[in-house]
Amino acid sequence: MQATLSLNQSTHGEHGASTFDEARQLGFWFYLMSDAVIFALLFATYASMSHSFAGGPSGKTLFDIRFTLAETGLLLTSSLSCGLATLYALHHRRVQALGWLVVTLLLGLGFLTLEMMEFRDMIAQGAGPDRSGYLSAFFTLVGTHGLHVSMGLVWLITMVLQLMLKGTTAPVLSRLQRWSLFWHFLDIVWVSIFSFVYLPGVLS
Repeated sequence: MQATLSLNQSTHGEHGASTFDEARQLGFWFYLMSDAVIFALLFATYASMSHSFAGGPSGKTLFDIRFTLAETGLLLTSSLSCGLATLYALHHRRVQALGWLVVTLLLGLGFLTLEMMEFRDMIAQGAGPDRSGYLSAFFTLVGTHGLHVSMGLVWLITMVLQLMLKGTTAPVLSRLQRWSLFWHFLDIVWVSIFSFVYLPGVLS
């Protein structure tokens, strides 16, 4: 009788934890959708301002496609290393997972460094966000993505620490999967920025 009661309590506890985790996953998807709406609005604003140069420089004179390709390469490669880290963690291979998370961290830092260098060079040329509506929309869109990458890296450092201290427990794996979704989402947004901001700017 007592063993049956204990088993029922254990089953109820596991079910409750599973339900709570599913609620978190659902809430996270709602967050991603709200973020997608924000970026959609920023893209729409950029599109409406794409020719508002106010006598200032355009993307054709400002953008270096080789520089942007380097940023893109770093971020897309980080998406691959992120996937490998998640895969190893799900197979409870903590050392390999940690290694690929560190690689992802370094690639993300490299991306942010290049982006800050680009912003610095543009502002040094007098092409800051206050120069025109076009540049204001550009800095807002690309800067918002960069801010998200920064927060993703802070989250990544937290995940590295949790993997080191707690191992591949179910709660840690759940958080890691949510972070992975967030990171892949940022890659999709960047591909959109590259395709609809940088390429048209260079080719116009």
